[in-house]
Amino acid sequence: MTDESEREPGVITSHRRVLGLDVGAKRIGMAVSDPLGITAQGLETIQRRNKRLDFEALAKIIERFDVAEIVVGYPLRLSGTEGAGADKMQRFAEELRQRFQLPVHLWDERLTSAQANRLLRETNMSIKRRGEVVDQMAAVLILQSWMDAQQSAGES
Repeated sequence: MTDESEREPGVITSHRRVLGLDVGAKRIGMAVSDPLGITAQGLETIQRRNKRLDFEALAKIIERFDVAEIVVGYPLRLSGTEGAGADKMQRFAEELRQRFQLPVHLWDERLTSAQANRLLRETNMSIKRRGEVVDQMAAVLILQSWMDAQQSAGES
């Protein structure tokens, strides 16, 4: 763990956080847990360029928020079976594990983009702005769902 004095001012990290990712071909939506692991907050979306730059951007976020674990949206078919997208995410998750030496969890993301779009339509946000934040909202939903499941498992 890094020394408090080395962290970015204003970033509270009394507990290590969890990073949630909604990985697409063009963008990576991101969310991070609060220090207590109760709520997920959206972060700026990464516009994908190439693997090296994508991982550099993720490295900065991991360091800035003292991330202890990563949750990656796992695109299953509506039936719950794995498809081509699931294979890609398994490979991406393994690259994250190797690169950052952190636990990486795949979490069912079925319908999160649809749910994010539905939630954003209920706001007064412009169509253009909704398109800019849908990946971030999907990452929030993925991470919040994972944290809720962890909390439920701990209570039983």
